Amino acid sequence: MTEISRRAFLSEVNLYDGHYGELATDLQGEVRLETYGEDLGQASWITGAEAREWFDLLRLGGRQNALEVACGSGGMTCAMATHTGATCMGVDINVHGIEAAKERAEREGLSSIVSFQVVDAGRPLPFSEESFDVVFCNDSINHLPDRLSVLQDWYRILRPGGRVLFTDPIVVTGQLSNEEIRLRSSIGFFLFTPAGHNEHLLEQAGFNVRKVQDVTDAVASVSRRWYDARAKRRERLTAVEGDGGFDGLQRFLTAVHVLSSERRLSRHMYLASKRGPRAGV
Repeated sequence: MTEISRRAFLSEVNLYDGHYGELATDLQGEVRLETYGEDLGQASWITGAEAREWFDLLRLGGRQNALEVACGSGGMTCAMATHTGATCMGVDINVHGIEAAKERAEREGLSSIVSFQVVDAGRPLPFSEESFDVVFCNDSINHLPDRLSVLQDWYRILRPGGRVLFTDPIVVTGQLSNEEIRLRSSIGFFLFTPAGHNEHLLEQAGFNVRKVQDVTDAVASVSRRWYDARAKRRERLTAVEGDGGFDGLQRFLTAVHVLSSERRLSRHMYLASKRGPRAGV
């Protein structure tokens, strides 16, 4: 993405800088705990229970290496290492998120098996061929501009038979107005994808598609709880975010909830494997 096109997609709502910059505050922790039932520092639609189910699908274990693309503040990367025993790396373009991730890994005593780097995942990743057994990317592939190139790069860094699991939370499954699209993408660059297209791109990149699952219910429920948790704390949050920042994120969450509840934008999980000797495992 060129610098000019990046400027064209500057977010109206500052979700990520604000979230990661205030990650350790009691206020944000209260919101996350009420939203997800478990505070892993997340700013997406995933719960800890859902994540652990997907780590099991990836069949990760000790002596394997996993990469989380767009790891945010690293809570899921740390959870993946703890749950599976694998050596895990997280990459993200947000400096605040990576700083928080490194602090989390150290705090949880995971620095020997968990590491983090500031990386623009929309560009070729700075890793050699066949470096990882697993690539995991939750609710973030829609922020990367050239999906086929991204998937081809993931294929490059995976070992033969390695697995990739990603979620796309904005699969188009109904009619959308221009205003709804604007609100849903108000936090930054978004790539809206029609149903069935991700499967086609995975196959084009060289993967065998193993499983596709509709997991839209999580978006509808998490967005509702996130909105409500913030609404209860409006006065405290506006002191940090300002009235405009608070209202902008509330409008975003409302749009997310409506579109997911009405199944006009859906969230799908994709599990695929790199062709090779372990592909049938």
